[in-house]
Amino acid sequence: MMDVLASLEGSGFGTWLRESGSIWAYPAVLTAHTLGMGVLVGASAVLDLRLVGCAPRIPLEPLRSLFPIMWAGFWLNAVTGVALFVADATTKGTTTVFMAKLGIIVVAVVVLFDIKRRVYGPGARGVVTPRVRALAAASLALWLAAIVTGRYMAYV
Repeated sequence: MMDVLASLEGSGFGTWLRESGSIWAYPAVLTAHTLGMGVLVGASAVLDLRLVGCAPRIPLEPLRSLFPIMWAGFWLNAVTGVALFVADATTKGTTTVFMAKLGIIVVAVVVLFDIKRRVYGPGARGVVTPRVRALAAASLALWLAAIVTGRYMAYV
């Protein structure tokens, strides 16, 4: 496994991203990763906060349009996250914090799918059930945990 991680990190792309003095290398990728996170987590938080009971007069149906925005943020984060991983694969790929972050993201995405199915799926009537409220609260907590573990990685 370490050989694979070392070859990723030692690739031309990994070396360029990590060692280039260009603003278009690591700083640009990190900035795009941060923007993607803001888009994904911000749009998700709008829906989640509505589902847990904030601003109950806002209708749910227009919030369905947030899902493509969330997916755009998710894919921007996925692409830039892979790039950031390649730049430092031997360190990140061996830490428990990084694995925890990935696990948290997987669970958060599963929760996102479940919320969409329960609120907007076939047969759903746009009713906010206690289960939906719990999923929305979990979503908020999971995205916060993903952000915290992501930031913590800089210090381990």
